[in-house]
Amino acid sequence: MTEDTRKTNILMVLTSASTMGDSDKATGLWFEELATPYFAFIDAGASVTLASIKGGPAPIDPRSVKAKGENETSVDRFLNDAAATKALNDTVPVSAIHVTPFDAVFLPGGHGTMWDLPESAELTALLGKAWTDGKVVAAVCHGPAGLVNATDETGSPLVSGRRVTGFSDSEERAAGLDTAVPFLLETRLRELGGRYESAADFQPFAIADGRLVTGQNPASSALTAKLTLEALADSI
Repeated sequence: MTEDTRKTNILMVLTSASTMGDSDKATGLWFEELATPYFAFIDAGASVTLASIKGGPAPIDPRSVKAKGENETSVDRFLNDAAATKALNDTVPVSAIHVTPFDAVFLPGGHGTMWDLPESAELTALLGKAWTDGKVVAAVCHGPAGLVNATDETGSPLVSGRRVTGFSDSEERAAGLDTAVPFLLETRLRELGGRYESAADFQPFAIADGRLVTGQNPASSALTAKLTLEALADSI
């Protein structure tokens, strides 16, 4: 197979946190933020690998999934897709991932990401290498929590000086979880020098600043996936 016809490989890294810190409050991955980009990539002809911080089954935020037939179209499609379901129940641990074969790394959200993505030295290293190697780095909603300790090729915070978005402080307050999360994502991105932008609460909004693609909230997953595919096309 020649380079021109090689399949695009996308790595999606999911949270392994099933509770909000030491509390018994259930959390995890926000299902639609996985399902919509997953199928956008698959339908575009890409190969997708699902990884998570710890590996194995990735926890789904119970608020983000209902009985089959009552979910977003992409979620029901995922639930009915044997290969996708198998991949979600058998994610690869980040520690076992070599980023070289991948063209992009995508971080779906869900409140679980706020606890384990920033704390993962393996993820931080993987994202730094991905960026330095010229790959696309993308995240949606709370997924940018995984970017807060990542650095670029100069050793500066990856988001510093770059246009970026993520779940806004006002959205966190509207969700009633501003005192539950370990930090406010918008505030942290700004503190790191990110040129944070947002739309109105819970409205679709995503930004591509070169190879860095971020989306604001759950409504932004489709747009974030679209911009990721466009960034991939531009980087080839």
